[in-house]
Amino acid sequence: MRIAVIGAGGVGGYFGARLAAAGEDVTLVARGRHLAAIREKGLTVRSPLGELRVPSEAVVPAISDLESPDLVMVAVKLWDTEDVARQLAPLAEGGAAVVSFQNGVQKDTVLRRHLPAGSVLGGVGYISAFIEEPGVVVHNGTLQRLVFGEYDHTESPRARDFLDRAVAAGIDAEVSADIERAIWEKFVFLVGLSGTTSAVRQPIGVVRGDPGSRALLREVMHEVVAVGRAKGVALDPGFADDRLAFCDTLPAAMTSSMHNDLLHGNRLELGWLSGAVAGLGAELGVATPRNRAIADILSPYALGDPAATGGAGVSAAGAASR
Repeated sequence: MRIAVIGAGGVGGYFGARLAAAGEDVTLVARGRHLAAIREKGLTVRSPLGELRVPSEAVVPAISDLESPDLVMVAVKLWDTEDVARQLAPLAEGGAAVVSFQNGVQKDTVLRRHLPAGSVLGGVGYISAFIEEPGVVVHNGTLQRLVFGEYDHTESPRARDFLDRAVAAGIDAEVSADIERAIWEKFVFLVGLSGTTSAVRQPIGVVRGDPGSRALLREVMHEVVAVGRAKGVALDPGFADDRLAFCDTLPAAMTSSMHNDLLHGNRLELGWLSGAVAGLGAELGVATPRNRAIADILSPYALGDPAATGGAGVSAAGAASR
């Protein structure tokens, strides 16, 4: 199986390297200083599960440089999805499967605007990883999980094939019979974590430890559940409480990639997280005052703040412990 990974950051870099180390034919698409560093020295992934290296010849600068992949893993920031989808159209029309491990619940809708609907699998990634410096990805902890599946609820040969390869590579992986629900279940937690750690500007330990911000965390997640249920997703009405209990198990220093981006003056995925919940809530007639407030509070920073400086906490690239 020829596997292409679009975006060699925390998520794409780690899982791409894990597959490559198992002997899979993997090509990474990277850009900027990260691309330059990988071309010079290869990609290094530092993980408690062992260091991984991807050789320099396994990276290309553009999707157009890919040679007929069988499966494409999309792991770019959400604002790049539209552009990536347009570039992937010739590959998908030629038979390539496309699975996004990005954040959010709108990513596959964007992909299907440009790609044959049957080419798109749903996907969810759970990992805490980030680019430490150009050419180096760091994996925090040992959680590294992929969940994916067909939207028609069947277990297709391509999904089973990828599952077998992922498991053989040492990845904790699963084919889901209800991938839309799996995506929304992650979204509930992700929106809660990203929104509250960014608005409070503190890691999860502080957020969950204060009565006021703890209530905010629960209410943010409860709004996401309400919106998902209004869209017909089979979420348990009490799922926000389940995720709040899960938050109590996380390391106190755990934060979100959006909080990390905020502290470093980077562009935020706000419009696809709390902003998306507020927008979908308005369309569906579901009140989302907490997510709307977070979207408004962080709005001045949505496109980045070059004057910002770094902060503390363990970043969870692409959704902490996701």
